[in-house]
Amino acid sequence: MQTNYPFQLKSLPYDYFQLEPFISKMTLEYHHDKHLQAYTDNLNKVLKEIPELQETSLIDILKNLNNIPENFKTGIINNGGGVFNHNFYFDQLSPSVDMDIPESLKTKLIKDFSSVENFIEELKKAALGCFGSGWAWLVEDNNNNLQIIITKNQDTPFKDNLKPLLNLDVWEHAYYIDYQNRRAAYIDAFIHIINWDVVANRL
Repeated sequence: MQTNYPFQLKSLPYDYFQLEPFISKMTLEYHHDKHLQAYTDNLNKVLKEIPELQETSLIDILKNLNNIPENFKTGIINNGGGVFNHNFYFDQLSPSVDMDIPESLKTKLIKDFSSVENFIEELKKAALGCFGSGWAWLVEDNNNNLQIIITKNQDTPFKDNLKPLLNLDVWEHAYYIDYQNRRAAYIDAFIHIINWDVVANRL
C-alpha cells in the first residue's frame, strides 16, 4: 500500500460478504468504496497543495499536526484522520467469529481492566456514550498502560501522543444500513468479528 502521497484506496483483507451477518456486504461497499474513497481523494487534494509533505507518511503527518500550514490543518485532520482511522478499522476485522485473544494481549487487558469482560463492557460504554460521530479506542500510553478513549469526528489518538491498538467506528455510516439507530446492537456485533491477532501485533 502507498504510505505517502498520492494515497490510494487500500483493499479490504477479506471479501465484502465475509463479515455477514454482523456487517453486511452493502454496508462494506458503501463504507469502504464510497466513504473511505472520498476521504482518500480529498486527502490527496489537500496534499497536492503542500509539496513539502508529499514524501511524509500519513502517520508522521498526523503525529505532527503543528507542522501543517494553518489553512490546510482542518483538511488534513478530517481527511487524513478519515483515511487512517478507516484503514485501521477495516484491517482489524475478521471473518473468523469470536477469535481467541493472544495471551500477551489478554494479560495486559486483565492487568489494566481487571478482566477481558470488563474491558469489553468499558469499550461498549465508551462507544455508546460518544455523542454524534466519532470513534472509541483502545490505546496504550507512554507508561505502557492501556486506556479507552473517545475521539470526535476523524481525530486520532496521535494528537494526545497515544498509541492506537483498536478502534470502533461509531459514525452512523458504519452501521445505519444494518442496524438503523440501534448503535448498541452494532457494537455487540463488532465485538464478535475483531481480529485479536492484529490488535495484539499492534502492541
